[in-house]
Amino acid sequence: MARGLKISVILVAVSALVAGLTALMTARAAPARAGTSPAGASPNEVTAPTGRTVIIGVPGLMWRDVGERTTPTLWRLTGQGAGGALSVRTTKVNTCPTDGWLTVSAGQRARLPQGDCVLPAAPILPGTVPPPGSAAPPAEGATAPGWAEIKNDNGRGEYHARTGLLGDTVRGAGGCTTAVGPGAVFGLADGAGRVDRYVPSLDKVTPQDWTRCPLSAVDVDEVFRVYVDAGVDADGDQEPVTAAERAKAASAADRRIAQVVSAVPPGTTVLVAGLADIGVAPHLRVALAHTQGPAGGRYGPGMLTSPATRQPGMVTLTDLTATTLASLGLSQPKQAIGSPWRVQPTERTTAERVESLEDADVAAQAIRSVQGVFFWVLGGAQLLLYGLAALALRRRRWNEPGTRARILAGTRIVALVGSAAPVASILAGLLPWWQSAHPAPALICAVVGFAGLVAGVAVAGPWRRSVTAPGLVVVGVTALVLAVDVMTGSRLQLNALMGYTALVAGRFYGFGNQAFSLFAVATIMSAAWLAEYPLRAGRKWLAVGIVALVGVAAVAVDGLPAWGSDFGGVIAMVPAFAVLGLLVAGKRVSPVRLALFCLAGAALVLLISYLNARGANPTHMGRFWQDLVNGDAWETVTRKFQAMLRSLGYWPFIIPLAGAVGFLFFALVRPIKARTPLLERAYEHSVTMRPALLSALTMGVAGTLVNDSGVVILSVTFSLATPLMLAASVRALELDRGSAGTSSPPRSESPSPAPGPPPAGRS
Repeated sequence: MARGLKISVILVAVSALVAGLTALMTARAAPARAGTSPAGASPNEVTAPTGRTVIIGVPGLMWRDVGERTTPTLWRLTGQGAGGALSVRTTKVNTCPTDGWLTVSAGQRARLPQGDCVLPAAPILPGTVPPPGSAAPPAEGATAPGWAEIKNDNGRGEYHARTGLLGDTVRGAGGCTTAVGPGAVFGLADGAGRVDRYVPSLDKVTPQDWTRCPLSAVDVDEVFRVYVDAGVDADGDQEPVTAAERAKAASAADRRIAQVVSAVPPGTTVLVAGLADIGVAPHLRVALAHTQGPAGGRYGPGMLTSPATRQPGMVTLTDLTATTLASLGLSQPKQAIGSPWRVQPTERTTAERVESLEDADVAAQAIRSVQGVFFWVLGGAQLLLYGLAALALRRRRWNEPGTRARILAGTRIVALVGSAAPVASILAGLLPWWQSAHPAPALICAVVGFAGLVAGVAVAGPWRRSVTAPGLVVVGVTALVLAVDVMTGSRLQLNALMGYTALVAGRFYGFGNQAFSLFAVATIMSAAWLAEYPLRAGRKWLAVGIVALVGVAAVAVDGLPAWGSDFGGVIAMVPAFAVLGLLVAGKRVSPVRLALFCLAGAALVLLISYLNARGANPTHMGRFWQDLVNGDAWETVTRKFQAMLRSLGYWPFIIPLAGAVGFLFFALVRPIKARTPLLERAYEHSVTMRPALLSALTMGVAGTLVNDSGVVILSVTFSLATPLMLAASVRALELDRGSAGTSSPPRSESPSPAPGPPPAGRS
């Protein structure tokens, strides 16, 4: 076996060893999930519910509705208990009340199969003949209408939600459920759609009703109802509701909550959730947890968080099911994907906490309004840059030495600014731009400012004369910022242009697909350009060692559950770094070797998943291993693959895209034959330029194939690598012009090779 292949295999082995050992330590050190069975306990062991819990669902309730005078009960609960911003995203952009209650029922994103976004339908009561397919209600209970269709639809859906899971778990442990109001029936129904006790409204609840069952749920619909009463216009848009009308509705809901809080026995855990959206715009809603009693019990003063988000003051609707089970002392079924809410103590006053939670929604709304536009602007600006650069390089009237030099210098600087824009969009999170009176312009100014700062550092030092060193500064800063962010809680990626948003709730920590692509390209090009210096000095194996070291660190940061927690990223990064190692060593990359490296990446991520699954609180990586063992993993793989295909569009688009990527590989390998002599100039000045670009493109293609974001991965790859390639090529042209003393040689000529060894990585 070739020596280069041995080096790459060592790289993969070391990556696996480091990542595996760290994942093992992380898994063993992970805190136990509340409400889960202790290690060694039988999964079929049933424990009776302990304690008492009441879920109060207030569809549409937001933190801006909460005030000391207008909602005194909510204000007091926030001060005595713990509050959080609740992401209510289910299967749709806008979550309707019934969707929210069904998600509580399943512990997974669920939905009502069809119908308008209205309040939950009235349940089937005792003494009435149930429709075909519906179970008869218990003597004192009720049955959710249309339950069979709801259950079948969600079971066949994308998330395979098992509606009735919460009710089944409580009843299976010997408990019972009490539902107050129609929505609560959908939240607490068992697998047959039944609740044990049903009370139509709070006014009819007796003191004994709060003690009959360990789990109760209350539907408080005053906030949502004011919008239902307002109706929609002829175009189907929500008629406006005045601030006074909304405040009045919030006050009415607060009085209903006060009825519950004053009536439940001491020691009862009260969970308040604004579990649905109103209108067309999704928002973060209210989440509150408080245990009735003088000491506050499990949920004393603080901010809510959960292992599912790892963000202070941020929880999800699917966490509510896990929290309910934990408060009852019941084991959490594997079908419930959330994590119990936890309290993060804080010294903030009640007013400061409410303000910060309201601010979280302001940030989410601001990023939602500009995120889509940002990518069009970034892509359009880069295309404009390339067009202007091509025009400037071809115009003969601009060939005067002074004019030509200024054009080349300007093109290079603008290209570096463009390459710094992605990391600048992450760094913008350091500033509270969303608090500005005009958030979008403030965000644009922040991104431009940080991009200019990074590009300024790239061209400010003695390294500015190099072909690759300015780009190395940009990719180094990009890799370092993203690595530090995921290792310290992923604060900058939340509500970032190239990060993720709590409104979508696809991810709250670690690397999102866009940030992963950015990080992977940055680390690959950093490793390649760091290897430039020992490679030029004839120390090839030191250069390969640098690639190996950076690769191990990058894979660990990306793949470990404690940090990046990125499943598909590991599969893409391992072969990309292995290809880079081979090219830097001057070895050929064959299809067989590339396939082996892809298998090595898959084996490594499965090892991490296995170790994470053994921990007390596994992430989505550990749950994938559990699904794999149970034979359910194929559904996840299929869903991700279909999402990737949807990102590509349709087959008439996929075929030209594949051809374009193939031509790009050809152009990077043989720039002269592909009629890109400017790139050949960069190759002559940098022995690692070709390996860097080929490895980055390899990562982009592999990442596209193994991530559900699909072509987004490739797009982000181009957004960083292409302007850096342009900047390096223009700098090489500047150096050639300087050495010639006048103008650049004719396009048909090749520049004289720079001193040093021949370019690495000839395929």
